Amino acid sequence: MNSERANSALPLPVNRNLVKIRGPDLELYLDVERPYPPMLRRPPYPASLETRKEIEKHVNELLDMDFISKMGHNVIVEITIPLLITWHDGKSRLCGDLRALNSYTKADRYPISRNAHALANLAKEKIHNQD
Repeated sequence: MNSERANSALPLPVNRNLVKIRGPDLELYLDVERPYPPMLRRPPYPASLETRKEIEKHVNELLDMDFISKMGHNVIVEITIPLLITWHDGKSRLCGDLRALNSYTKADRYPISRNAHALANLAKEKIHNQD
């Protein structure tokens, strides 16, 4: 396969380091309604000016890739607290503290089956093909 044809199959880059990503929108259902409980409305962790600039840079990159989208300025979203993880080589990664959110998230009606359930069904088989 020639490189010109291979490059045409890739998404168009937004930036030298960034590529647009388009995935499914996430639907999240909570057990609580607004106003959210204090556990979900915590203020952000204290951060230095340098860390806040780095977080802003990561957020802008995610916005440029259409991976996240801005909400209206009247919409109060206090669900997650951004965290910046920095490695020893100076690179950083943006994460979110979702522990409080996970405690209020409704479970799926049809979760992924557990191994014990799959093995119990397998034990009922008389003939099993490994292919």
